[in-house]
Amino acid sequence: MTLVRSRFGDEVRQAVAEALIPVVYRRAVDETQIRPVEDPEFRELQLEEGQPLRFTAVVEIKPAIALGEYRGVTARHSPRPVTEDDVERTLTAIAEQRATLVTATRPARVGDFVVVDYELQPEEGELRREQGYAFEVGGGRVLPEMDEAVMGLEAGEERRVGVRFPDAHPREELRGKTGQLTLRVVEVKEKEVPPLDDELARGLGTHETLAELRDAVRTRLTADRERQERQALEEAVVDAALARHDFVVPESLVIGSFTADVAVYPTPLANMTQSLKSLLQEPCGCFEQTSSTSYPLTMAQQYIKEVRDLGDERVIMLDGEPLGAIARVPREDEHRSNLHVGGTARKVVLGERERRICDRVGPALRAAGLYFVGLDIIGDYLTEVNVTSPTGIQEIDRLDGVLLETKVIDLVERKAAEAKARR
Repeated sequence: MTLVRSRFGDEVRQAVAEALIPVVYRRAVDETQIRPVEDPEFRELQLEEGQPLRFTAVVEIKPAIALGEYRGVTARHSPRPVTEDDVERTLTAIAEQRATLVTATRPARVGDFVVVDYELQPEEGELRREQGYAFEVGGGRVLPEMDEAVMGLEAGEERRVGVRFPDAHPREELRGKTGQLTLRVVEVKEKEVPPLDDELARGLGTHETLAELRDAVRTRLTADRERQERQALEEAVVDAALARHDFVVPESLVIGSFTADVAVYPTPLANMTQSLKSLLQEPCGCFEQTSSTSYPLTMAQQYIKEVRDLGDERVIMLDGEPLGAIARVPREDEHRSNLHVGGTARKVVLGERERRICDRVGPALRAAGLYFVGLDIIGDYLTEVNVTSPTGIQEIDRLDGVLLETKVIDLVERKAAEAKARR
C-alpha cells in the first residue's frame, strides 16, 4: 500500500482536486450570492490525506450599482429627414454598380482604367517586371510618377520615367529610394455608366419604371434613417442616464465582453493584415469559420485608407484557381465597401501581383477542401479569406460578360461524381 501511495498519490490527489474544486466553488458562490464576472484563480490549495480540502478562489465580481435618478434626463437629438439629394445619390450609386468598362481608342486620362506591362528597377535591389497590371488613372493606387506617365499615352505607346519610393513604402528597403520605370500601355478602358431611366430600373429585375425605383429607394432610405435615428436617440438617453451614475466596471468584465464578440488572430492588431509580399514568403493559413459557433464573431482588422480610392478587390477562387474579380468601392459617406451598403462594383483585370497571391493561396485552399472561396485584397494587402458563400459572381458576370456560375456547377458535378466513384 505504501508503494501505491508513493507512486500514484500525486495523480490521485490531482484527480480528486479537479473533481471537487469546481463543485465546492459553485456551492460557495451560491451561498455568498456573489456574481463573478470571470473564471476564478485558485490559490493556496491544500489537499492532504486525512485533512479537509482547502483552497482560496480569487475572482472579480459585478459591482453593486445603486439606481439613482434617471427621470428627466436631457439628451440632444437632431433627426435628419431623407432629402431628394439622398435619393439621387443612391440612384447614381446603383447606376455606378452597373457600369461597364469599354475599350477607348484615345490617350489615357484621369478616371480611365489602364492595363500596362512595366519594368521597375530600384537604385538598389532586383528588377521587377509585371505584365497585365491594371489600375485606375489618378486613383492613387500606384506611384505618382507611374500615374503621370500613362496620362496621354494610347495603347501600344511606351514611356520611361524616374520614380521615388515614398518614405512609408511597405518594403522597408525601398523607402526613400529612387529608381527607373519603363512601361507600355496595353489597353485603355473608360467607364460607361448607364443613364438613370426605365431600362435601368427594369434591368434590376424589381421595377418597371424609374419612378417606381425612385419611390422604392426613398422608402428604403426613410426606413433606414428612422431606424438609425431611433438607435441614436436610445443611445443618447442611455448615455445621459449613465452620466448620473458613478460606478467602476471591472477590467475583466470589459475584456470578457470584448472577446465574446471579437475573434482576433493571435498577432498584434498592426500585423493582422499581412502584405502580399509577406504572405508569399510565409506559410499561408489563418482561416476563420464563424458559422459553427453559437454567437456571432467579428474579425478585427486594421483600417486601410487606400480602400477609399482603390476599393476592396474580391477575387473568386474555384478549386484553387482565380475565376474572376471585381473591386468594390465605398460610397463617399460610408467606410465599408460591401455592395449591400452601397459599394460600387468596378471591373478588375488580374495582374501578376494578384496572380502570385492566388498561386500561393490556391494549393492551401484545395488541400483544405475549400473549393469556392473569395479573397479580399486592398492595395498591397490580403485582408480576408472568405469561405462561407463569397459574393461577387453576379457583378463579375455583368462587367465581364461571362457566366461564372456554370463553372461552379460544373465543379460541383465533377466533385460529386468523384465522390460517388470512391464509394
